[in-house]
Amino acid sequence: MSAGVEVIAERPERRRVLITGLSSYWGGRLAQALEAFAEIEAIVGVDSRDPTRELERTEFVKVSNQHALIQRIVRAARIDTVIDARLVVDSITTSRQRAHESNVIGTMNLLAACAGEGSPVRKFIFKSSAHVYGSAQTDPAFFTETMARSSPASNPIERDVAEAEASVIDFATKQRNVDVTVLRCANVLGPDVNTSFSKLFALPLIPMIAGFDPRLQFVHEDDVVHALEHAAVHRLPGVYNVGADGVLALSEIIGLLGKRPLPVLPPWGTGVLTSPLRALGVQIPPEMQSLMRFGRGIDNRRYKASGFEYGYTTREAVRAFSEHLRLQPILRGVESSYTYEGEVERFLRRSPLTRQPEERDRRTSGTEQEPFGI
Repeated sequence: MSAGVEVIAERPERRRVLITGLSSYWGGRLAQALEAFAEIEAIVGVDSRDPTRELERTEFVKVSNQHALIQRIVRAARIDTVIDARLVVDSITTSRQRAHESNVIGTMNLLAACAGEGSPVRKFIFKSSAHVYGSAQTDPAFFTETMARSSPASNPIERDVAEAEASVIDFATKQRNVDVTVLRCANVLGPDVNTSFSKLFALPLIPMIAGFDPRLQFVHEDDVVHALEHAAVHRLPGVYNVGADGVLALSEIIGLLGKRPLPVLPPWGTGVLTSPLRALGVQIPPEMQSLMRFGRGIDNRRYKASGFEYGYTTREAVRAFSEHLRLQPILRGVESSYTYEGEVERFLRRSPLTRQPEERDRRTSGTEQEPFGI
């Protein structure tokens, strides 16, 4: 995959998009965002669980990660763009076995579904993670896309990310007719996405490892969605870092949040000695423990050179999260969740009784294409 920035102009054309992990935070938000793009003709979302967000024109298919089933969907729906949003990057969200099945086995199966003679897929976008770089004392201040980690992966999530990415890059090498984009995202912060860092920062006293004040970089949840949108509507083959401008020491972040530090964790044996925190409902997963010592920064210039613009710096993302924490007690009582009901969704989408008059006119006049068959 090329190391230089290569933004290839595309003809305006109708696109048919498949999003994996539709029930995940990223899959649902991306589907909602792409529904607003006129050039996106069709959106299909696949997952083994029901969607968690209300979607207007995204077609949902409940399916496992078997490559034969996904391949049938890809070919029947004439999918030209596949966006893989399934990658598990936080080990507290699921079991180790399920994370490995999703990250490694699921990625290989999806790639197999997109390959082969007669495949309509011409673009593959993989939401990856800066975990591929790891975090160590000898690391550079900022990793560029051409740099490798300085030490072997020390935990299952980092190994999964590296293995999944290797499969994607191998796919890009073999499938020359497919533009493959890999987005390595920094740690995400925002009001809605649930991460180990957001849980840590919500504590009244924030634990630190004694003797360490790591430099941390974040990317706002909205910027991650926009980064995926940017890749969906431009031809951007290659690997790109996605991280906001600037880094902050953990002590600075704690100050911006209006919290107090609690430097109680020793610099050795952290995995064992965090058990008292777990008793309080606080988990510091293995992939986060090295960050709590050494931090990490990624160079974001390459993706910005493609025309992408961030809405938040790292400092602004932290300030926005601080405001969210301040307002959370007020908003908690008015928040409502979306419950997917298949029969209701099919009625709302298919019944002529629920269509707007102008939409009925288009269908009866024959100007609107019939839905694809699966």
